[in-house]
Amino acid sequence: MTFIEAIGLSKTYSPRGAGPVHALDGLDLVVPRGTVTALLGPNGAGKTTTVKVLTTLIRPDRGTATIDGIDVIAHPERVRPIIGVSGQYAAVDENLTGFENLDMVGRLYHLGAKNSRARAKELIGLFDLDEAQNRPVKGFSGGMRRRIDLAGALVTRPKVLFLDEPTTGLDPRSRLGMWDIITTLVGEGTTVLLTTQYLEEADRLADSISVIDVGRVIAKGTADELKASIGGQRVEVNLVDPADSTAATEILRRFGSSEPTSTTEGRELTVNAIDASEALQAILAEFGERGIRLFDAGMRRPTLDDVFLKLTGHMASDDDLDDPDHPSEKAGRSSKKKTVGAGS
Repeated sequence: MTFIEAIGLSKTYSPRGAGPVHALDGLDLVVPRGTVTALLGPNGAGKTTTVKVLTTLIRPDRGTATIDGIDVIAHPERVRPIIGVSGQYAAVDENLTGFENLDMVGRLYHLGAKNSRARAKELIGLFDLDEAQNRPVKGFSGGMRRRIDLAGALVTRPKVLFLDEPTTGLDPRSRLGMWDIITTLVGEGTTVLLTTQYLEEADRLADSISVIDVGRVIAKGTADELKASIGGQRVEVNLVDPADSTAATEILRRFGSSEPTSTTEGRELTVNAIDASEALQAILAEFGERGIRLFDAGMRRPTLDDVFLKLTGHMASDDDLDDPDHPSEKAGRSSKKKTVGAGS
């Protein structure tokens, strides 16, 4: 059953001293109830702007959006009580303790003193912050800040949770912990829409992925479906001697199902194959006969990185600069003026 639906969303910014920026250009999006949908896209794709529209922070120029059947644009006051939002930057008061931050959120939502404290205590336990609950947040690690921020988004037990790059800047252990929390929430019925810079994150968490570029969805499906759409399995070889590149390419071309590709040094070669296992065996046998030495060889499926590159023409980026009023966009524009070749 559809829980979030956006049809034809368009949004154009007109930053001072620059031409119009078309952040969204007829974007369509469907998120089923009780699932995780990931938004992936390069810089300026429209991910953050989409989240801002759906969380009632900005109004689109055109298009419609509903959450649980409620018109986001016409009735934002009815949408806000059923959503939770965790942005790219932890929205916490550094001078308050972890417990006080969560208690404050509950009181702002008019839960009352008793219920706010009870919910704060419950979330402290859920996010494994018992030992830190009475310490000021300014002394928290990045991972702990993210957990407190996500806990704050859950104070009212929202039906849908919007996560804008929820694990950016976290160490691998903290990232895995956050993934476990998100998986638990979805198992309990929460609907999640997340943007992420980590393709592994989308691969791990998302039931469905929507790839966004130039303000519209250009591909959607499960991770497996997106990977299959750009060609099945692949054979990869890593040559000891780059001088063997020409002969190796000829062999890969014969047993593969596509034109082989290589790195600029010609040492690493890749080719698509209908039956990668059979092709790899034949390729290795031929290499042995020709005396072509290898560091390693193997077969793999396409990754989401490959999907990104195929669909958008470049790799995934590490931030989303589709909102010209966002601090990171202003900084990004400034750095691009100063640094040749900065950005993507």
